[in-house]
Amino acid sequence: MTFDNTNMQYRVTLDTDLNLFIVFDKNDQKHVATGVTIEKAVQELQKTN
Repeated sequence: MTFDNTNMQYRVTLDTDLNLFIVFDKNDQKHVATGVTIEKAVQELQKTN
């Protein structure tokens, strides 16, 4: 799934083995963050931006 935030566009996947959401910056696939919720993963992605 691809989402559009006011600050960035990102893609979300769910790792069912680890029960973690993985968020990828749509413009830079190497820019990645994880979290137990989508919101937490997006917050982590924004911190590294």
